[in-house]
Amino acid sequence: MVTAGALERLRDANRRSITALLASDGPMSRADLARGTGLSRTTISSLVADLIGSGHVVETADRGRPHKGGSGRPPQLIALSAPRGAVAGVDIGHGHVRVVVADRSGAVHTDESDTLDVDDHGADALDRAARMVRAGLTQAGVDRAELRAVGMCVPAPLDRRSARIRTGIMPGWRHLSPGDELQRRLDVPVFADNDANLGALAELSRGVARGLADVVYVKVASGLGAGLVVGGRLHRGATGIAGEIGHVQVGEDGQVCRCGNRGCLETLVSAPRLVEVLQRAYDEPLTVESMLRLDVEGDAAVRRVLSDAGRAIGRALADLCNSLNPEAIVLGGSLGTSPSLAEGVRAAVDRYAQPDTAAAVRVLAGELGGRAEVTGAVSLAIARVAAG
Repeated sequence: MVTAGALERLRDANRRSITALLASDGPMSRADLARGTGLSRTTISSLVADLIGSGHVVETADRGRPHKGGSGRPPQLIALSAPRGAVAGVDIGHGHVRVVVADRSGAVHTDESDTLDVDDHGADALDRAARMVRAGLTQAGVDRAELRAVGMCVPAPLDRRSARIRTGIMPGWRHLSPGDELQRRLDVPVFADNDANLGALAELSRGVARGLADVVYVKVASGLGAGLVVGGRLHRGATGIAGEIGHVQVGEDGQVCRCGNRGCLETLVSAPRLVEVLQRAYDEPLTVESMLRLDVEGDAAVRRVLSDAGRAIGRALADLCNSLNPEAIVLGGSLGTSPSLAEGVRAAVDRYAQPDTAAAVRVLAGELGGRAEVTGAVSLAIARVAAG
């Protein structure tokens, strides 16, 4: 026999599921909450009414889009009330540390970046990040006791068993657990994940993939990685290294990769490699920014090289699409806005994926650009605090 106490515990757990989903994905309609939690629409309506009554959530003035582009009146969106306290997002890239301090609704108070050789100086990067978090709190006028959690992004896979980075990629982080180390420096909970996963989380909650449930986010920058969203949730795999598309082998006799293997896709299509290939044809020094500008201007050499890179990436993505059947491929990172890269990805997916799979997937440029990773880190912190 189900007791009243058991029913109330179940309702409480379901209310927590709703608030955690809103924390990670941002404002949502009741229908999207039902799809995201697996609860019935009737149950969602009842629980949302409870949460509105208790002040935990509010109906926003904004309206969403009809599900899957349907017609009809746009649905009312539900959002978390702005609770007390702050969170921080820390984005550690290969050459920078970026820190955002935000409130628990995601509104940004401060955003600061600093350059640093991160790969070879793990402890220094963590010290720098801790100082920047404290400085951001001071600048925002937030008492350190109000900091509830920190989300942290690192540019390499994190092993879920040891919470450590694969050291072949970032040698200066040997024997370091990034989340634990930053938590020790700040004395608040720190939740770490890799950059592609948090880029995917950001685009899912606040970017171009908002409202989608099955997405492959591809970060094309100094390396190549993917964040996999399956059923509205990040899929990290058994050991936390799902989505390492950059280390798909495309040639047994290719270049040695920073991971230690030979012939990885990343050795052909990373941003530094593409700049190196193109530099021979230009008198002025090329950068990623100038390469992207030339792409938009229609430069033939740049368009050819970026299109070929897109086709190489798209060939690997086509196999992944056949397995996951996603709604969208979102291109992020420093090369994510390249039209030629997107055209190459699209052409390869159309050529190599199953026809129905290719027809179902859109290839989209990410909306958040260089803010994706730190935005995802903030979203991760908010979600973990909301989940209790």
